Amino acid sequence: MKKAIDKYLRYLKIERNASEHTIISYQNDLSQFLEFCSIYFDVPEEDVDITEIERLTIRLWLGHLSERGLAKSTIARKVAAVRSFCKYCFKRGIVEQNPAHLLIVPKKDKPLPKTANAEDLNRMMDLAEGHTPKSAQNRAILELLYGTGIRLSELVNLNEEDINFKLNQIKVLGKGAKQRIVPFGNQAEKALKSHLDTKPKLYGERTDADARKAVFIAVSGQRLYPRAVQRIVKDYLQRASEVTQKSPHVLRHSFATHLLDQGADIRVIKELLGHANLAATQVYTHTSVERLKNVYEIAHPRAKN
Repeated sequence: MKKAIDKYLRYLKIERNASEHTIISYQNDLSQFLEFCSIYFDVPEEDVDITEIERLTIRLWLGHLSERGLAKSTIARKVAAVRSFCKYCFKRGIVEQNPAHLLIVPKKDKPLPKTANAEDLNRMMDLAEGHTPKSAQNRAILELLYGTGIRLSELVNLNEEDINFKLNQIKVLGKGAKQRIVPFGNQAEKALKSHLDTKPKLYGERTDADARKAVFIAVSGQRLYPRAVQRIVKDYLQRASEVTQKSPHVLRHSFATHLLDQGADIRVIKELLGHANLAATQVYTHTSVERLKNVYEIAHPRAKN
């Protein structure tokens, strides 16, 4: 098997023109698999016979990796290396059957969305309080992102005509050009009215018809662009929260998670977020479960004993 691995690595380098990083990574993964096979068959590494390797052998190795506590993404990468190696050996006639054929690769763990707690977000809103047109707009941006959960692209495309103050709701054009109606609360209402009162003071020489109908205006006097919103959110989150990710999407995630924590129906949250299917929204249930587990471990006297 050792000679077959050496041939395979040369094949990657010469015929596939693989990068040095890929070759080193595959070499390490296959060396670890060879070491496992040596122990499993109770023979020196140079005497491991590749024709004796079966699907069960690989599955036992996967179980060994899992017991070591490796992340699913790491295990998936190692499985990919072994599958590619076994496929090479089968195509080159080194083995009669491919032991890794139809081998299931473990799904990678999806990272849970980052959220900020309500106290930090209240502090962020306080920091955004001011008496200038710019500060009024910043406060309105933050209140609307957190108060409605709309996407960054949806925020910058908002026009004044999309706001209904009688019903406290906005009309949003989401992904796939799908329209939806999203309600907003009293704090967002106050912030929006305050901003719109002073919005004309943000106009400049470059302010065109599109900017005049837009809800938010950039320093240039034109419609606000995504990068400017990202900078605003990052600035205030850095000052108010220790959350590692500091982007508009954190406010969207926080909106959904806090609603779920307070008992909101996940199907309602799905509609508010504009998700096409419920599966996209269910990630927030995992966030809430993780939060409950953390609270339990901290608060319950028998949690760690």
